[in-house]
Amino acid sequence: MPIPGKRIAIIGGGIAGLAAAYDLELERAAGFSVSYELFEAGPRFGGVIASSVVDGTVIERGPDSFLTEKPAAAQLCRELGLGADLIPSNDATRQTYILVRNRLVSLPDGLMFLIPTKIMPTLLTGLFSPLTKLRMGLELLQRPRPHSGPRAEDESVASLVRRHYGQQAVDRLADPLLSGIYGGDSEQLSARAVLPRLVEMEAKYGSLTRGMLAGLRARRDAGSPSTPPPIFTTLRHGLQQLIDALVSKLDPASLHLETPVAAVERATSGWRVASQGVAQVFDAVILATPAWAAASLLRDADAGLSDELSQIPYSSSVTINLVYDGTDLDPLPPGFGFLVPAVEKRAILACTFIHRKFSGRTAPGKTVLRVFLGGAHNAQLLDHSDESLADLARRELRQILAITAKPELIEIQRWPRAMAQYAIGHRARQQCIQARLSELPGLRLVGNGYDGIGISDCIRLGRAAARELAAAGAAATQPVSTHAVSTLQDAPAIAQSHR
Repeated sequence: MPIPGKRIAIIGGGIAGLAAAYDLELERAAGFSVSYELFEAGPRFGGVIASSVVDGTVIERGPDSFLTEKPAAAQLCRELGLGADLIPSNDATRQTYILVRNRLVSLPDGLMFLIPTKIMPTLLTGLFSPLTKLRMGLELLQRPRPHSGPRAEDESVASLVRRHYGQQAVDRLADPLLSGIYGGDSEQLSARAVLPRLVEMEAKYGSLTRGMLAGLRARRDAGSPSTPPPIFTTLRHGLQQLIDALVSKLDPASLHLETPVAAVERATSGWRVASQGVAQVFDAVILATPAWAAASLLRDADAGLSDELSQIPYSSSVTINLVYDGTDLDPLPPGFGFLVPAVEKRAILACTFIHRKFSGRTAPGKTVLRVFLGGAHNAQLLDHSDESLADLARRELRQILAITAKPELIEIQRWPRAMAQYAIGHRARQQCIQARLSELPGLRLVGNGYDGIGISDCIRLGRAAARELAAAGAAATQPVSTHAVSTLQDAPAIAQSHR
């Protein structure tokens, strides 16, 4: 039987919180006696998802797409009636460059994220020195590591890659690719949390290259399509479409903008949520905030949980959209854009050629470049003025791409402490968080700080938490489901423009 009159507070109006509210609406429509109140501290819903259409050109201030291989985002779009507006990335023309000594070098064909799988492209690439290429060949001889099981000590991604392919592979592959995904530092990110499949490959095969080749053979033998699906998917008129569609499905009386929550405390029965001097009691709470914000809210409710949450680091970033008249630019290199290793000592982390990545989202004759700055190595850039940031981006684009034209439009967006970093020990910390949550019935944590940083991950976690809490019987008194804090997923096979 449904739980009569179950009230749920959702704190945080980003994609995870909105997805949770949407599922509660579905549960209510299915006959569950459940209500919710969604509290958002800011003036708008959507969190880091924010886009607009300017003179026929989509401007994404946050993420520009989601990974196709993770189905939650596309599924939600179809449920909301947006299926016809889903468009794939133009992978037939996909090419990514790494900046090496102020020269753009294409990633070699056959490179599966960090692992070379084709001999000739690896031998011919200018990305690596002859010594690194020799080391990549000898990596095939590495034997399985018996201590790579679940009890083994965690290590950084840089340490794992360095052991197999050398320091240059760290500098020119691991660091820029992971900086493009997380805005983080490969020396700090956990191999077990960020690249669990590579850790498993090392345990089974020793050689990561042999492990990847074995996986490719298995997929081919299983009859997987010869043409893989597109890596990225987006919405024709910008990802703001998803936010607007979600909000339109929710009860307006349950949505509260510019309503910060001061504290979440345990009550005699349920949870007390204090906001703007008023305390309300709810049967359950979904915290859809960054982990550092959840830590502050839960300090009085559970100091141990608060401490664990406060130790999840976050990076900050700046996105700059520059729109040009295409006739003003010299021809750009083919492909989607480039990544910049930290050793290059540049402010730019990455640059995406948006007009090429997706069709039909840029006005005819226009060129759109999205530049990313900040990250773990340059967080101080967020304190710079808009003018300073624009000048910095244009100067480095001139040095790298020889662009001297003045853009017709510059859009700058800062994202302070927005991207969770799965640092060494992240999995162990999640186990501690899960243990604390098991003693706090009716509390769920969702967002990019726990089980995947992408849009689909946040949607999956938000919807799962809502279903658990709305379910009949004793769902509200059960330990947190492994859907809410579970095994971390692999990083995607190419840097995603996620901000």
